Amino acid sequence: MAFFDRLKAGLSKTRNGLVHRASSLFSSPINEATLEELEEILILSDVGPACAGDIVSSIRSRQSRGSVNDLRTALKQEILKRVTGESGLLRVDTPFVIMVVGVNGVGKTTSIGKLARKYHDEGLQVTLAAGDTFRAAAIEQLEIWAQRTQAQFVKHQHGADPAAVAYDAVMSAQARKSDVVIVDTAGRLHTKSNLMEELKKIHRVLGKAMPHAPHEVLLVLDATTGQNGLQQAKVFHQAIGLTGIVLTKLDGSAKGGIVLAIREELKLPVKLVGVGEGMDDLQDFVPEDFVEALFQES
Repeated sequence: MAFFDRLKAGLSKTRNGLVHRASSLFSSPINEATLEELEEILILSDVGPACAGDIVSSIRSRQSRGSVNDLRTALKQEILKRVTGESGLLRVDTPFVIMVVGVNGVGKTTSIGKLARKYHDEGLQVTLAAGDTFRAAAIEQLEIWAQRTQAQFVKHQHGADPAAVAYDAVMSAQARKSDVVIVDTAGRLHTKSNLMEELKKIHRVLGKAMPHAPHEVLLVLDATTGQNGLQQAKVFHQAIGLTGIVLTKLDGSAKGGIVLAIREELKLPVKLVGVGEGMDDLQDFVPEDFVEALFQES
């Protein structure tokens, strides 16, 4: 199945929660009652109150100027406008260093593995760094992904300094002419302050290992967590400065509107999306495809 078809299938819950719920409004006159109901539907789809209000205000303003022909088209245009921007990962240096963060249970290690597979399929040599040194299972899981994707693998003993693992991974990648380094990190939010200090240290050490590294700091978010995920993003972004979001489990969520909330509130692009369990189900986020799949009839 082509990725667009998987994306369309994966967005079925969001489509039912947002577009289908709003479909009864599309044939109604555009008045204040209609717009208020649309705003409520957007909020329930986890677009977020601020973004929902902004979308409705924009449609209201366009309507007053006579530039809205129908509500469905106007809504589609407003959503596209808000998710359009930088997407996908643009490699800048070699090795290209990616630091991946996120709480436990969001699919972080699996996303790293799928990203390694994506680069491997492009003919690139990948180095994976086991920076979550406090969970033996995380190290073992990442090593399995390294074997699957023929990636070089750098690990230290259980409980070692994660920053040292990250440093060694970059040094190893430079020596072996590896194209991409992906650094896994711990995600223990119950020790939030300690975790954030640890992530800051890894970030600093990567910069010492290689100028301008890390080139990407990606937060893996579980789409099914909705607004809770947005709060996680705020914490991580404040601590280490994220460059983008990897949104997993989009196929299991009726709240894909979180894509808009992330863009509106954090000004961060969703760079990669996962819409299934397959090895190829992590792909660059393409705004036009996302909106088209969201509004396309089943």
